[in-house]
Amino acid sequence: MTVAITTEQHHKNHPRDYSLTGALNKQAVDIGLANAEWYRTDIPRARMKELMQRSDGPATRDTILWIGGMIVTAGLGVWLWPSVWAVPFFLIYGVLYGSGGDSRWHECGHGTAFKTPWKNDAVYQLACFLMIRNPVVWRWSHSRHHTDTIVVGRDPEIITMRPPELIKLILNVFGILDVPQSLLTMLRHASGTLNDQEKDFIPESEQSKAYNVARVWTIIYAATLAAAVYMGSILPLMVIGLPRMYGAWHHILTGVTQHIGLAEDVLDHRQNCRTVYMNPFSRFIYWNMNYHVEHHMFPMVPYYRLPELHKEMLPDCPKPYSSFYDAYREIIPTLIRQLRDPDYFIRRTLPPTARPFKPAPVAEQ
Repeated sequence: MTVAITTEQHHKNHPRDYSLTGALNKQAVDIGLANAEWYRTDIPRARMKELMQRSDGPATRDTILWIGGMIVTAGLGVWLWPSVWAVPFFLIYGVLYGSGGDSRWHECGHGTAFKTPWKNDAVYQLACFLMIRNPVVWRWSHSRHHTDTIVVGRDPEIITMRPPELIKLILNVFGILDVPQSLLTMLRHASGTLNDQEKDFIPESEQSKAYNVARVWTIIYAATLAAAVYMGSILPLMVIGLPRMYGAWHHILTGVTQHIGLAEDVLDHRQNCRTVYMNPFSRFIYWNMNYHVEHHMFPMVPYYRLPELHKEMLPDCPKPYSSFYDAYREIIPTLIRQLRDPDYFIRRTLPPTARPFKPAPVAEQ
């Protein structure tokens, strides 16, 4: 069960400044919302240690299937090009590239997918390239996202603000805004420039690494574009670059379920994350990130142990959503309501067996 509520404490702040350089950043620090201690389900230490054990096996298997699937589908797509029979193979390739890459940069960025560090880093670098997400910038961005999850003025990865910009969200189902912005950001980094928000979470000692990666990527994309011009065909771009657009729909489909419509400025992941049961294909593409409450509460548990962690946490968490349909049946009306009432959000109802929700500190009115 969920409860839709309006929070009076936010009313005076709207429209809210979600930037990392605005007044709400300082406010979050001043009242103790930034770098705060989060609620955690009480799991026996020995069991938690067991769940955090890493292994190369599952991620190696899944990575072979992922990369092998991309090689086969791209190869068949190229072979059959430009016939219509190439379309289904590029559609599958696009999802593996433009959505499978999203979850793999994420999990390997945590360093938990593989036991062997270099394997995590190799897959992380590849997945970041596919998603056009600078591996230095996003490592630090995602670290902040976990430290200050959906804390306004602190979290750089809040994808839908209040009131929501629904047109942008819809266009990004096919990367129409996101991909050009990512390419422009790549060129900006290649020129040796970070914006003020990036400087807020990237240590100065790491910034030159971001520039160097962007310069290598720029050369690769330039070579791909040159090949397309030389061949008089978009085929090279169908293999490198465009799959980030035509294959983006699945990572948007899953990503929207993570936090949208839930509470801001809380210190309890049971109130700002969703766990959604998904089909096996989506779980493979998404690398079990549908167990999102579990992942945020215990981010060092590898993705292949999240179903076990989920069972341990069930008595302490809101009822999981049974499907995409179940989640979107809540999300879509919430987004529409937030267009006229930005303070509206969903508060998840905890079961009788759960420990109580601990309110976060709030600014004095």
